[in-house]
Amino acid sequence: MEKDDLPQYTPIDEHAVSRDTRRRRLRLVRLVAVALIAYTLYLCSINSSHLERRKTQILSTDKLRTDHAICTKLRAAPESAKGRRERNARYVDGHGPVLIRNATVWTGEPSPGTSSEEAHFGKGYSWIHADVLMEHGLIKRVEAGISSSDLPDNCTIYNADGRQLTTGIVDMHSHSTVDPLPDLRGWSDDNELSDDITPYVRSLDAINPLDHQLQVIKSGGVTTSLILPGSGNNMGGEAYVIKHAVGKHDGRSEISAQDMLADPDKTWRYMKMACGENAKAVYGRVGRDFGPFSRMGEAWYFRHAFEQASALVQAQDDWCGAADKVGAENMETYLPQDLQWESLGALLRDQVLLNVHCYTIPDLEAFVRHTNEFKFKVQAFHHAHQTYLIPEILKRAYGGIPPAAALFADNMYYKAEAYIASEQAGKILWENGITPVYVSDNPVLNAQHVVFEAAKAYKNGLPYHVALAGVTSASAELLGLGDRIGKIKPGYDADVVVWDSDPLSVGAAPVQVWIDGTPQFEDPVELNKPRSKPLQELGVEDPAMSQAATSGAQLHGSKSDGTLARSDEKDIVFTGISKIMIQGHEQIFDQGNATLVLKSGKVICTGDCTEELSAAEAQGIKKVVLHNGHIAPPLTAFGSSLGLEEITAEPSTTDGDNTDSTISRAVDGLTFDTKNLDAAYSHGVTRAITPPTFWYGGHKGISAGFLTGAAHALEERAVWQDEVALHYTLTKTEKAPALSAAVGQLKTKLLKAIKSNATDVSGEYLWLPRVVAGEMPLAITVHSADLIASLLRVKAEVEAATDHTLRLIIIGGAESHLLAPSLAATNTSVLLAPFLAFSETWDQRRSLTGAPLTNGTAIDVLHSAGVKVAIGTTEDWQTRDLYLAAGIAFANGNGRISESEALGFVSGNVYEMLGVQGPRGWEEFVVCEGSPLGIEGRVRAVVDGRGWVSVWS
Repeated sequence: MEKDDLPQYTPIDEHAVSRDTRRRRLRLVRLVAVALIAYTLYLCSINSSHLERRKTQILSTDKLRTDHAICTKLRAAPESAKGRRERNARYVDGHGPVLIRNATVWTGEPSPGTSSEEAHFGKGYSWIHADVLMEHGLIKRVEAGISSSDLPDNCTIYNADGRQLTTGIVDMHSHSTVDPLPDLRGWSDDNELSDDITPYVRSLDAINPLDHQLQVIKSGGVTTSLILPGSGNNMGGEAYVIKHAVGKHDGRSEISAQDMLADPDKTWRYMKMACGENAKAVYGRVGRDFGPFSRMGEAWYFRHAFEQASALVQAQDDWCGAADKVGAENMETYLPQDLQWESLGALLRDQVLLNVHCYTIPDLEAFVRHTNEFKFKVQAFHHAHQTYLIPEILKRAYGGIPPAAALFADNMYYKAEAYIASEQAGKILWENGITPVYVSDNPVLNAQHVVFEAAKAYKNGLPYHVALAGVTSASAELLGLGDRIGKIKPGYDADVVVWDSDPLSVGAAPVQVWIDGTPQFEDPVELNKPRSKPLQELGVEDPAMSQAATSGAQLHGSKSDGTLARSDEKDIVFTGISKIMIQGHEQIFDQGNATLVLKSGKVICTGDCTEELSAAEAQGIKKVVLHNGHIAPPLTAFGSSLGLEEITAEPSTTDGDNTDSTISRAVDGLTFDTKNLDAAYSHGVTRAITPPTFWYGGHKGISAGFLTGAAHALEERAVWQDEVALHYTLTKTEKAPALSAAVGQLKTKLLKAIKSNATDVSGEYLWLPRVVAGEMPLAITVHSADLIASLLRVKAEVEAATDHTLRLIIIGGAESHLLAPSLAATNTSVLLAPFLAFSETWDQRRSLTGAPLTNGTAIDVLHSAGVKVAIGTTEDWQTRDLYLAAGIAFANGNGRISESEALGFVSGNVYEMLGVQGPRGWEEFVVCEGSPLGIEGRVRAVVDGRGWVSVWS
């Protein structure tokens, strides 16, 4: 109560009291704050000490600094070694210098002063006469008339005698050494199929330096190959570039994959990816818990993988940036690293050169999108059959330089992805600013002959300098090694080939090969070929079909795939004929001005034909003016599935699998008017003999003979023989798991057929009695010399039990040369299919590969022994090259095979061994511009006896 009676403070006094109170409180707060700061600093010092102790215990300063050093490598931009080198990093001490005298040299680049536009069209490119000096694994000088007094000590002199000299061939798509030959399950290491995305595996870890195919490939002038993982995965892994010199025999210091690496400095890394059918076929099967199943799925797999790699790259860049600022020793974590995504991250950093197996427009377009989304480059799309249709899409790929197209010349239609393809793809791509290169995909094609792919591209319209670059300098550039290999130029690796003829000519073979300046063949076989000028100097400059003067029918120009328009004529005149090659009508016209006149599809005059020519001109009949025209016999394709399948990998387009069925007749399954038949016909193949097949390429059933140009089976003469031969394949089956059992079963059937009751037969026994009676040939697909020997014993037993000759034909025959005398003595014929076999399977391991390794191939040995021999095909696309196959036999026969005999291998001999009548005289023939046996030859017209002349203009 007392307080209540106290007088109240005035307002001024109340504020004064409040101010004093605030001052006391502020001092208290300051004291507390100072105490808190002191305490915090104390705690921080304790914590910092604790963290320092933790870092010392967990993070190694040395490791942090090592990680920081890695940042430099992550940021490094690879550059090919430029400038003059005095010594090749691959050089092995003790190898002396070599001078190649008197060579005709293709340097691989235009003469100085040539503009880039002029060079594009081939100006400045030429063969020069020069000497080439090699020392310390390098080309030192390329000059005419290098004086002996200027040579280094102990210099070996090799006289090229005017022959053509080029750099070593570069094959930028091969599986040799990771898929060694002969093909054995235990040796195959080309695909790591544990996962679809395997960028982390390396072909280096599977390279087998003892793969014999390395020596075979080198014998074709190939000195360098990019060894890629297979295409079973969307991301297959890292690839490596090797040279084809192995061990001391080849001038190397050891046998190892490491010693084979083409670039010991490891300038670039390489990677393989694949789009489309292959990965879907491996992973995209219903019921599996992994994919991809569709192209949509593949795109997701690609993008997801790139996302993981991008995240790693970003984390590494962040860490390296921070380490640069605060010092590596102050980083609280190590550099982020993940071996699974390291190589893919290197790709995103532009340290890896990427090659992608990709055929179709949707695959190519999707991958171009990936490049722009994740900012990486593609060196080349491989196989790339549809690239010629979309050069503008390729030009949208990230990096500013469109990917090249790594191609086959004419191997196509074998699966859906390859069905939209063109032999003129290389020419079309080059005309649209895309680089074409040519590859083997060994063992899909024998890389020994990869230069032949470039030759066929030249035949189909690609300029000479571009075609040859497609297996030399252009390929080297795409490997990032364009300043080391691919040209004959001082400072480049001394990888050199001396050829027995122009490298783009038919049958061209090396005389000697040097790798890093060391000769690779101790005693090479050299074919006795006349010295010839390069194709360019012979006037074979423009391989495109000459625009001959024409009159009469309207021409429609070329199709979208580059092929020329076809017209069918009843009456026509050809002028400019130099040579008639038809048996019994052979004639050479020195002036090359002979004429051929046809009325209603039949020849009415050859030679001068002045009156007939005047009459034709008066009637307005179409005239085709040829340059160096040749009239050649028509071709017959025997051995493939032509007419029974269109796309090998698509069952709905084939006759089907004949493995377990009873014997069938091919005539009952023939399909006409297909792209494969049209291609064969346009290359001079008027007839085909095709047996039924089963899924792994064997034959079983009765073959039929038919015209490739017919529209359907009921057209007159479309099927010229319903039943040609009875076919079997001597190989393991479920019913005959042992080869001995297969031979035994065949003998039992043949002996049983001798006694069979003709009124009570079915299945095989409808035809086996005709076989043992000598009325129908027995064609056996077999390669092994040992199995062929067993067949010859069976033949002898059957003939001993009858009064007839068993007409045995060996189809395949890779090792038949080992039994040539016996084959000739027993009158057994051989259809070589493929013509130039290599050790693709165990049964082919003793194949003859030709010069410079062997003195001839199987056809030379068989022909010399008197065996009736012909050239067959195993795949439909090979029918396009039958004239060229005959040309190889002629060019490389060392004088043992005449031109007419070579043509007989692909025509008359086939009918002689079958015992049936083939086309005679002027009944069927082919009009060519240039020799059909040479790379310059082009089919201009086909006459197949149906009353029409098919003309391509």
